Amino acid sequence: MRFKFPLMAIGLEVGMIVLFALFVRYEMDQNIYQQSNRTTAPELKFIELYPLFQDVHVMIFVGFGFLMTFLKKYGFSSVGINLLIAALGLQWGTLVQGILHSHGQTIHIGIKNMINADFSTATVLISFGAVLGKVSPVQMLIMTIIEITVFAGNEHLVAEVFMASDIGASMTIHAFGAYFGLAVAGVLYRPGLRRGHDNEESAYFSDLFAMIGTLFLWIFWPSFNSAIAETGEKQYKAIANTYFSLAACVLTAYAFSSLVEHRGKLDMVHIQNATLAGGVAVGTCADMAIHPYIAMIIGSVAGMVSVIGFKFLTPIFATKLRIQDTCGVHNLHGLPGVVGGLAGIAAVALGASDVSTPAMQAAALGSSIGTAAVGGLITGLILKFPIWGQPPDQNCYDDSVFWEVPRWREHDNLFYEHRGRNQLEPEL
Repeated sequence: MRFKFPLMAIGLEVGMIVLFALFVRYEMDQNIYQQSNRTTAPELKFIELYPLFQDVHVMIFVGFGFLMTFLKKYGFSSVGINLLIAALGLQWGTLVQGILHSHGQTIHIGIKNMINADFSTATVLISFGAVLGKVSPVQMLIMTIIEITVFAGNEHLVAEVFMASDIGASMTIHAFGAYFGLAVAGVLYRPGLRRGHDNEESAYFSDLFAMIGTLFLWIFWPSFNSAIAETGEKQYKAIANTYFSLAACVLTAYAFSSLVEHRGKLDMVHIQNATLAGGVAVGTCADMAIHPYIAMIIGSVAGMVSVIGFKFLTPIFATKLRIQDTCGVHNLHGLPGVVGGLAGIAAVALGASDVSTPAMQAAALGSSIGTAAVGGLITGLILKFPIWGQPPDQNCYDDSVFWEVPRWREHDNLFYEHRGRNQLEPEL
């Protein structure tokens, strides 16, 4: 770890700097002004969309990071590695997406390039949730480079070849990221963890920190689904539809959490995750003329499906399919992403949009899932080589493997062991 990780991180950053020097320029370059027929100068467009970029940025670095802090001994890694791979991902995403969109020519950086770069990192952060606690930082750097490359190829296929509509990226980001991560997790399956691990559980305050991530994501999700929509009517619809879908999702998620749990109690795992499923599911048709009540139905269905997934499907995946999904990304991103793709097919078929066709929407959904599965399997095989510093089974879900932790952490077990008793202080 001492030499392997620094060498890889520095090597990747040097490579990024060289590639940026060769291919990347400012959008407001004088030559662009001369060739542009637009009435709005690039810097004015930049300032107009910058608030939406800020919202997406907060979701990526704060929302996703804190959402994964639920593990009692893995908070440093959840937030810290989230920052690491997002910082690498936005640079690599800028290059890969820029090369595809500019057909190998110079990449001119504008605000939409920066938003799309953040979007590309979201796929890796979703996949990270599936393998959380079981991989090393070196493995995550490798996974970031491979996954964003595959993501950019699939996104280009969906947008440029299939001409499908997916403004909130239910298919290209959420479904893709979830099934890519599940494929990696399946290849990296650890038989020694099939009965669980002492550290694979939450504590009162770790769940509270994770709820902070949920709230940041929930608040800013309308910006995520509308950031790259056409300004005006479509952007307005994307914001409004996401707003009401999320609200309806919350009530349904709470209701079903109480319904499926013993004695009707609420499960914090459901509340942290399923309340966000409405934002995922409405993404594909967020900017379409679907009416607010349809958005609310989509959100309600997503909340229900997500809770049921956490309660019943996650154990089946772990025991029958040998896929250990740490964060339950299948239930927050995978299933709601599929719901979003199906909703998009139905919306286009019913005339809510004339941009695409039902067949192309279906092709986009199939491409996103299929490409993710194949890419994830290949990535998993690469990460399986025992040279990347992956932690042994007994040290999974523990920050102290890769981080210097405060000395008081050594005594945390005394608190966790007695958390079920009616006392706050440890035994002496």
